[in-house]
Parts: sequence; C-alpha cells; structure tokens
Amino acid sequence: MKKAVIILLLMLIMPCVSMAKATDLKPRFVVCTDIAPAEVEPDDMESMVRLMAYADLFEIEALITSVGWNCDPYPTEWAEYLFRVVEAYRKDVPNLMKRAGQTRFLPLEQENTRQRIGYWPSADYVKSRCVMGSQRGGLQAIGNGNDSQGSDLLIRLADEDDPRPIHVAAWGGANTLAQAIWRVKQTRTAEELKRFVRKFRIYTITDQDMQYSMRMNRAYSSHQWLRSEFEDDLQFIWDEGTWQEQCELGKRYWQQHVEHIQGKGALGKEYPDYKWGVEGDTPSFLYVMPHGLNDPEDPRQAGWAGYHERGICPDSLTNAWTSWQEPTRTLSNGYKIRFYPDELHDFMARMQWADEGKGNQNPKVVVNRHKGLHPIHLKAKAGKTIQLDASSSTDPDGDTLTFRWWQQPEIGTKTLAFNNAETAKVSVTIPSDAAGQTFHIICELHDNGPFQLASYRRIILTIQ
Repeated sequence: MKKAVIILLLMLIMPCVSMAKATDLKPRFVVCTDIAPAEVEPDDMESMVRLMAYADLFEIEALITSVGWNCDPYPTEWAEYLFRVVEAYRKDVPNLMKRAGQTRFLPLEQENTRQRIGYWPSADYVKSRCVMGSQRGGLQAIGNGNDSQGSDLLIRLADEDDPRPIHVAAWGGANTLAQAIWRVKQTRTAEELKRFVRKFRIYTITDQDMQYSMRMNRAYSSHQWLRSEFEDDLQFIWDEGTWQEQCELGKRYWQQHVEHIQGKGALGKEYPDYKWGVEGDTPSFLYVMPHGLNDPEDPRQAGWAGYHERGICPDSLTNAWTSWQEPTRTLSNGYKIRFYPDELHDFMARMQWADEGKGNQNPKVVVNRHKGLHPIHLKAKAGKTIQLDASSSTDPDGDTLTFRWWQQPEIGTKTLAFNNAETAKVSVTIPSDAAGQTFHIICELHDNGPFQLASYRRIILTIQ
C-alpha cells in the first residue's frame, strides 16, 4: 500500500527520477560562501537570494559556510544569515512552484536523488544541505585537523554513482574542497585520486582563501596548490574580472534592484543594500545556469558569466581558465555588459513570481526540431548554405517573439554570412575555405511580455 502511494505521488508531481535523461537533469552545484552580516559584507547574501530564486535549475548539493576575505577564522554564528535566506525561500517557494505548475514536493529521500530541471526542491531539502566547512584559510590549514562537515560531504558526493560533474562555486575560499582532495590523497591510490578530482569543476571569485590585506600573496592560498597539483584533472576557472564587472553593473542598475527585487516576497526582504558592489559572487552560478547559451564544460562559450581562455594565472606560476589579461578581459566584460539586461530582467521576473505567484515565463527555443537546452551539433560542407529554423519556438504566455541569430567570433577563424538574421528562419553561408573548422551560432529570442525575457540555443557547426 505504501509503495503504491509513493508511485502515485511521483506521477502527480514533477519528479526527479533516476530514469530521466541526462539532458533533463540539473547540474550538480556546491557553494562555498563566507556569508556575513550586511554591515560586514552584503554581497554573499545578495547572491544567495538570487540562487534560491533559481533553485529549479540547480541541484543544490551543498551550501558550505567557510573562510573568506572578511573572516579567518569564519565565525560560526554567521551561518545564521544562510539559514535566513533558506527560511525566506520556504515562504516563497509555494509561489515559485506555480511557475512550473508544481503542486507538491517529493519525499526527502527522493529529493536526495537526481533532480530534473524545473523541479523546485523543498526548503527542508535545501536546509539539510547547509553545513560548515573550513573555518581557517590558507594552504597551512590543509591537513589533519581541517576536516569538516563540508569536506566530508564533498567526498560523499563525489563517491556517489552519478556521472554528472560537481560544480563548486567559491564565493569565499575553496579551502573546503582542497581539504577534501587532500584527505582522499592520503587514503586512496593515485588513480583513485585522479578519478575523484575529475569529478569537480571549480569557479573561484578571485582568490579569497586568505585575508583581504594579504590578497597578493598567492602562494599562501590552497587555490594555488589545487592548480599546481591537479592542473590536468581539475577544471579551474579563476574569475579575476567578470565579478568586478558584475559589481559595477549592479551599482549602475541599482534602482531597478530597489524597485523589482528588494521587498519582493520573503526573499526580496532579505536582499540587502550593497556596500562595495552588487552580487560579485553571482557569475559563479550564471556560468553553470542551464539556459541554452553556454555549456559549462567549455569555458570558451560566452554567456552571462563572460568569456574565458586558458592561460597563465595572476600568480605567474599556474595555469587555469581566466579572463584577467587583455584582450580577453575586454572581450569578457563586453559579453557581461551585453547580457546584463537579460540577466537582470530574468531575476526581476522571478522575484515577481516569488511575491505574487504569477508573472512572465521564458520562451522555449526549438531549432531544426531540436528541443531542450544543450548545444545542437550539426555538420555542414564548406562553400554550402544551410538553413536554421526556429519557427517552432513557443512562448508559454503566448507572447510575440523576436529572433536574432549571431556568431560567437572567438571560436573559429572565419566569419559566417547570415541572411535574414532577425527572423525565425535564417540561411547561413559557409566560407569555401572553412573545411575542418568549428563555428558557434546562437539563436537568441526575446518575448514582448513583462521584462522582455530572453532564451537562447547554441548551435555548434562542424565543417566537413
């Protein structure tokens, strides 16, 4: 009888079932945050509010409070601010669920399995994933005595039978991840360690595994150890630019935050005024967000978190994916500026849902009958013209759609010729000398509803 009830429940709600296709599953996501009182640093609090407004797009595996610029050691009582956001989410999630037509939560044991994109998790699930990580910073803290609930949880997550990578966003220091890797190094073979490390992708907002006053002492940080020891196995993005642009754009658009985010629902009431900049940590999850614009497995794909290339880091010793040097920094900031209105309007629309339980929804892009969010891989011949058709795209609210097709020029060395680039159907002419190259084309849609929401689809074109 109990089994039958559970099966019926799974049929009634949007499930996070293990039978789901890999393309339907949320990205696995971990945050290491030095969240603090607003008078100390409101930045993490702002980003945490936004993350909760997108809990339907991320499988939040862990929210780890840990050391950062403003605190070494991290004060245990500051974790209260994380729980404040989670409790605000508890109040708002019934309204947010209306956005997806979701009426119930899965049992907690089911939420702890794989979640599908579009499923809003319960606040109890999110709260169960809040743990303390490393409270001391720097490489000297790594080792015996530095294990924590956070590092233990990261080890358990990586050991799960799940092929998806685990994305770690370091809003403070990534000391907790470094400790987990160090612990595995002590207890497993070299091959087992390699497999463990390869489960992770890390995006650090600058290098905060130290006090702010010593931020140029790169050798002090465990981040340098991670890049040096595991360069070939750990995808490491060191954001030393995009986060600053995020802060400045937030200040420039602050009045819109005041009008459409602050005070909207319980989450909006927890969204503080900025002190230094606005939401500097947010690029770490914009990079992973599944909205069709970029695949986080390829940092070259430009999106809401800018654009990255692999090269030497600011420590002049290690290599990672970065955007700190010119001309990459200007390119990355250009994308950040270009997409910021879409990014902000999307957030504002979600906060309206949190507040009112109604609002606008994003259009759904369909190109050449391909539905979904992942990049579409097509083949073409040099010198030929291909057709791309997005006329089957839809809008849940029946809004009118506008189309724009464009090429990301940083990938491939040739320029494609577009015919009717602002219509649902476009012709693309391939240069005759483009054999062997790969091109990236973006289909970008906007609706004409409130906030003019955007959706995207990336087409990866391989020339034979």
